[in-house]
Amino acid sequence: MGLYERLRTDHGPVAPVLLEGDVPAWLVLGYHEVLDVTRNPRRFSRDGRNWGEWLAGRVSASSPIAPVLLWGPDCTHEDGEVHERLRAALNESLDRFDRRGLRRHVQRQAHALIDRFAADGRAEVLAQYAQQLPMLALTTVLGLPEEERLRLVEASRQLLIGTEKAVTSDRYIQSTLRELVARKHADPGHDLASWLVAHPAELSDEEVVHHLRLVLIAGNETTTNLIVNTLRVVLTHPRFRGSLHGGRMTLPAAVEQVLWDEPPISVCPGGFATHDLELGGQHIAKGDVLLLGLAAANVDPAVRPSPGAPMYGNRSHLAFTSGPHECPGQDIGRAITVTGIEVLLARLPDIRLTVEADELTWSASTWSRHLDALPVEFTPRPPAPPAPAASRAAPGPASGAASGAGAEPAPGAAAGPAPRAASGTAAARRGGGAREAEAGRPAPRHTAGPRWRRALDRLLRRGRGAAQAERERSA
Repeated sequence: MGLYERLRTDHGPVAPVLLEGDVPAWLVLGYHEVLDVTRNPRRFSRDGRNWGEWLAGRVSASSPIAPVLLWGPDCTHEDGEVHERLRAALNESLDRFDRRGLRRHVQRQAHALIDRFAADGRAEVLAQYAQQLPMLALTTVLGLPEEERLRLVEASRQLLIGTEKAVTSDRYIQSTLRELVARKHADPGHDLASWLVAHPAELSDEEVVHHLRLVLIAGNETTTNLIVNTLRVVLTHPRFRGSLHGGRMTLPAAVEQVLWDEPPISVCPGGFATHDLELGGQHIAKGDVLLLGLAAANVDPAVRPSPGAPMYGNRSHLAFTSGPHECPGQDIGRAITVTGIEVLLARLPDIRLTVEADELTWSASTWSRHLDALPVEFTPRPPAPPAPAASRAAPGPASGAASGAGAEPAPGAAAGPAPRAASGTAAARRGGGAREAEAGRPAPRHTAGPRWRRALDRLLRRGRGAAQAERERSA
């Protein structure tokens, strides 16, 4: 953050920078300038085939930054009608997930991971928990076999770090996903791969592969960072943790504060200028690449009085960017993060760091920075008891009978709300009333409920009794 502020001081809201290989780019540091780039696709194309450095032959397909910036057949690298078609297919497929079912799945996976170290009294929760939980959830969401998880975690990290392994890691990810798509043609299931394959937009297999790659890479890295960043704040700031335990701040609100202060992705691609233009006092030439400084924009003095100022209830941060390319899976990432932290703090309520906060170290790349480790200790505890069989179903569609009772309709879904199945208790009550009626006895009156409702029931019964007495006197 110190570097971003020096750039802002020296250059204003848009600064000239160099990427790996001394490739020139513009880093957008200003909050309003980021919105300008993200909300004007006609001025800033996401299609890497408009990149001047690429067209001039100064960037090759083997460059460490190529997998992130070059064109690919997915909605993040397309414009106009093609982008709308692909984005609609991805949004509608993601919306099919039962969010409650997903949270139950994350809870089971979280308990299983904690069981591996709960009896030890100490753990390194980045490697043993935060790096594993998102991929366990995402492999289920995508329809991947769990045995691919560890290699995919490492491959996605190498790609985003931008090391010399980025290109080979990207090839491995795409190869794995192509095999998955081929399997889903023959044996579809309740997963993102199957729904993209069958979507009416008729995505090609290559388009399906690239959208699965997008969700896998972005979802894993961002959710891992969000989990560990939130845990770090909870463990190193007593007031923050006290607010959570005292009920003054909910965990979702705490996550939003972390998204302001420490977004999981610091920098992301913003597009390529479609013509010469001015932005933030800088002359941007046609074909120049712009990078969105999300972490810097979130602390822009134009929108925050100070970098650490509380932003309670304010979700206008840029952690997931904005505009037509805003992150489509952010609600899934939030659900995994909140659920994972809730389970960890409930299972290990006295969890604490084994080092001082200033002893924690970080690694950084062009796109993000992340903790190297988060060592903790706690009172050793036994494994959690097994969950009831009824709660072990994998997350399925969010609509229709397959979603199960109480399925939560996904926001923005095109279809209408799914009919809610009656709860087991309500169904039992109706069944009991029916049996009483069949036996010639009146069904029992259930008076359970809020105090005001019971009082109102008593007043109504008195009113009906008084009316009946009046009718009898009149007769």
